[in-house]
Amino acid sequence: MSLPIRNVAIIAHVDHGKTTLVDSLLKQSGIFREGEEVPDCVMDSNDLERERGITILSKNTAVRYKDTLINIVDTPGHADFGGEVERVLGMVDGCLLIVDANEGPMPQTRFVLKKALEKGLRPIVIVNKIDRPRADPHSAVDKVLDLFIELGADDDQCDFPYLFASGLAGYAKKELDVESTDMQCLFDAILDHVPPPVGDPEKPLQLQVTTLDYSEYLGRIVVGRIHNGVIRSGQQAAIVKEDGTVVKSKISKLMGFEGLARVDIEEAAAGNLVAVAGFSDANIGETITCPNEPQALPLIKVDEPTLQMTFSVNDSPFAGKEGKFVTSRQVRDRLMRELETNVALRVEETDSPEKFSVSGRGELHLGILIETMRREGYEFQVAQPQVIYREVSGQPCEPFELLVMDVPEDAVGGCIERIGQRKGEMQNMQVGTNGRTQLDFSVPARGLIGFRGEFMRLTRGEGIMNHSFLDYRPLVGEIEARRNGVIIVFEEGVATFYALKNAEDRGVFFITPGTKVYKGMIVG
Repeated sequence: MSLPIRNVAIIAHVDHGKTTLVDSLLKQSGIFREGEEVPDCVMDSNDLERERGITILSKNTAVRYKDTLINIVDTPGHADFGGEVERVLGMVDGCLLIVDANEGPMPQTRFVLKKALEKGLRPIVIVNKIDRPRADPHSAVDKVLDLFIELGADDDQCDFPYLFASGLAGYAKKELDVESTDMQCLFDAILDHVPPPVGDPEKPLQLQVTTLDYSEYLGRIVVGRIHNGVIRSGQQAAIVKEDGTVVKSKISKLMGFEGLARVDIEEAAAGNLVAVAGFSDANIGETITCPNEPQALPLIKVDEPTLQMTFSVNDSPFAGKEGKFVTSRQVRDRLMRELETNVALRVEETDSPEKFSVSGRGELHLGILIETMRREGYEFQVAQPQVIYREVSGQPCEPFELLVMDVPEDAVGGCIERIGQRKGEMQNMQVGTNGRTQLDFSVPARGLIGFRGEFMRLTRGEGIMNHSFLDYRPLVGEIEARRNGVIIVFEEGVATFYALKNAEDRGVFFITPGTKVYKGMIVG
């Protein structure tokens, strides 16, 4: 007899502490053996995620509590990884919404929460970091309620349970004045408020593919939730493709989740989350089903890309000096391999065999891909990012973003002026009591390209800015280009401290002493 199951997703804004909170849940559920060295941010498995403190790929983990198996799925908080978010929410029956006790809900929270409420999930709200100075937990709960109402939540969803917690200190409690030393009340809340998964093990098998993974030994691995039926290792199954064709195959390996590891299992019933090997050409949203009577589940729609960049072979004077993989064939193979798991990405060949058009969900989405490839030893050059225009009912339209800025009072004027020049429209302005002001704008996506550095200068590094995709709207005309000129190198060599110091009053440099430069290179 299999254990009762609860499937929950975790929703939080970048840096509101969800990964730390999951660390505490894992440590307290006893999945690490005694004395085992546990890294921080144990759910963020790749180096970039740990460095930037963000979650890029959704990950699954499972803990046991009171004879119930709780599957926890970590969602990316950033709208650039919206492709991940949509699918993850299809795997779960409830969600934990984590909110910073000081900042309250932020734009990225809003993006994922909207998707969760549309799917009818009822969140458990966790006000995190209550032990920090300037924390105002009750105000955070009020802000969450306002956000729920604004996003059109129904009465049942608005009557949400909430807990106060500190992920770092490892405790959660229902009332602020109650002492607590562990996460027990959070585990209990999951059992009480998240419904068990619905699904009939007697019906024919239906498993929806929500995530793809790749293994050198097993090939493509699909991860998903069993909606109906039972799946067994070694059984014959079929996959219903996007176009309705049915491809038969054999399940070569079946794995369940235990803690952070995948463990081999013989069978799993409806409601479980499993990883399956044996389907080499499976794609996101397709259904693994019974070969005798194949029944497909509705396909999952992934958000379309909004930003495009051209990747090409490095033809600068320093070509071949920085990476191991430099040919167009190697760059092409790597981009095609990325498509195996990165669903919101599009890669197209161009007229030139050395150039590839790569489209993604935003600056961060493409930036992470570029940095990952660079670390793997690929050498290539990228062109300026361009937004993707689209025709809506015969009218040319462009993507708009919701931009939320939290800035010191003395920087408000400068920020409003610059966003105005970039064709942004102010939607809301809230003056806080702590000398800071929150500004909300709707702004064309192309107006935000390259704005972050300027924003940091305007706010002297004290501002917080976040944006998420809103919708497509009619074109708003030309955005004023850069007013300043650029600083260009006139001969090849190495930049010295003396030379940069003497030219400093001419402009802002973005190279450091010791950087190798070539003739014609833009350095400031």
